[in-house]
Amino acid sequence: MKELHPRPQFTRNDWESLDGEWHFAFDDKNIGEVNDWSNGIPKDKTIRVPFSYETKKSGIEDTSHHPAVWYERTINVAHDKNVLLHFEGADYYTTLWVNGLKVGNHQGAYTAFVFDITNYVHQGENQIVVKVEDSIDCAQPRGKQRWLKDNFGCWYVQTTGIWKTVWLEYVSPIHMDYVKMTPAYDKGEIAVELYTNQWQSDANITASAEISFEGKVINKVMVNVIDGVAKFSASVIEKGNPWSMKSWSPHTPNLYEIQFELFQDGNSVDLVNSYFGMRKISIEGRKILLNNRELYQRLILDQGYWEESDLTPPSVEALETDIDKILEMGYNGVRKHQKIEDNRFLYLCDKKGLLVWSEVGATYTFNDQAVSNFTNEWLEIVKQNYNHPCIITWVPFNESWGIGDVFVSDAQQKFTEGIYYLTKTFDSMRPVVTNDGWEHTISDIITLHDYEEFGEEFRKRYENDEELLSNNIQHNKERYPFAKGYGYKGQPVIISEFGGIAFASESGWGYGNQVKDEAAFIKRFDRIHQAIQDLDYVCGFCYTQVTDVQQEINGLLTIDRKAKVDVTKIREINERRIK
Repeated sequence: MKELHPRPQFTRNDWESLDGEWHFAFDDKNIGEVNDWSNGIPKDKTIRVPFSYETKKSGIEDTSHHPAVWYERTINVAHDKNVLLHFEGADYYTTLWVNGLKVGNHQGAYTAFVFDITNYVHQGENQIVVKVEDSIDCAQPRGKQRWLKDNFGCWYVQTTGIWKTVWLEYVSPIHMDYVKMTPAYDKGEIAVELYTNQWQSDANITASAEISFEGKVINKVMVNVIDGVAKFSASVIEKGNPWSMKSWSPHTPNLYEIQFELFQDGNSVDLVNSYFGMRKISIEGRKILLNNRELYQRLILDQGYWEESDLTPPSVEALETDIDKILEMGYNGVRKHQKIEDNRFLYLCDKKGLLVWSEVGATYTFNDQAVSNFTNEWLEIVKQNYNHPCIITWVPFNESWGIGDVFVSDAQQKFTEGIYYLTKTFDSMRPVVTNDGWEHTISDIITLHDYEEFGEEFRKRYENDEELLSNNIQHNKERYPFAKGYGYKGQPVIISEFGGIAFASESGWGYGNQVKDEAAFIKRFDRIHQAIQDLDYVCGFCYTQVTDVQQEINGLLTIDRKAKVDVTKIREINERRIK
């Protein structure tokens, strides 16, 4: 089977995976640069990229914290094209040397990045050396990675160094850098912004876009590239057939193919294949609409951990298995919790019709450095994942993590507002949830977390929506729905964390009392879902969670993806409201 491209939504034919065995070294005293490791690291260890050294899959499996790690391998360059070296993710501060020369740096754990190494390589073998520095600093976006020596609560073994795929790409000197695609659903058009690496106004560069569906060409446009950018809109409606637009939804995950081509002086210099989905997310009063129709969201919390590889998916097949199991259980979406998942996961969600709430790893302190770190990384995430039709909601903050005083702090409240408006500046089409769970400031959806285990207690607590949303009571016995100075503006309401049921066990934990058998599990699962489904003002839910994760054993599946209960019963309960 042909290997799936690392970025299925922006593919060229000329690429090469660098996953596999690399030389590896710990640098606990940070002496590598002084000792000239940029020209070659000690060769006593190897690691299997893209798995972090903490994992079994890496071949090392050392779960202790090491502040600096080094990688080395050779690449063979047989092209006269420009050479791009892509990293889909490395945690946290990455420095690259090629043939002993420093190329550059990147900061961030959850964003992809690329170095143009054309001027550093030659035909034949070339040496690549990478240093990645990580810390236990709570001012860097960490997500569910622990900052103490041992696991605690719902925080797990840290991830250090390269943890996503690494690959080479060969391109022409003039090429496309980035394409932004926005579906104008009601018009039947796709709006495109195409950015190139060439900014000379006299370069005589043009671009074309050919749109097709299942092999049939629908439209083709040709535009001039001015100051490195081409902007245009193109119809997806077939001539003479005004009802021909193919919508994207969980029931009909239709994807249009689009091929971009770049020309200089009439000669083709770059070709990129991509795709898009025609779908619209909107809010009307308390309802969330998909393609102008009411959408009831049946989400499940997905932390994306595996037994032998932690945050790194062991394979594309493992990602597809997760999605298929989630759909089989009657869910129509996931809240990808505290993690930016592999691009191929988002592609598979696009292809299979699984909705995604995209949420980044949190910081756990509030200061100027944390604000800067978070803002820069979050905006890059929104840009990089913008084109995926499966993503329908952005979630920059969760449960006041990193903004622990947001209930009363003016500075922290303004920070959340700033992130909200910056996100909206780049993406005006998707809802943004600021502080998922409680203490909302400005937010398009009001999301509430409550792990009440008894259905009747839950029903009583939530039946009076006017009192609850007036901020007069703490919705989960601990927190208010809104920060001080903010209030309900008629937004949709979703119960975005609840459940977390665990079976009786000597080790590990779930929420509430653990159940003794499957019958008790289904009874509790049924009653709490019925309580939520009976609330007319609530337009969806997100159950905790897909799988067990290390010490947290409240998944519907074990960490090795075995079902704990009859999934047909789970599906029946999830889907009964739509019947």
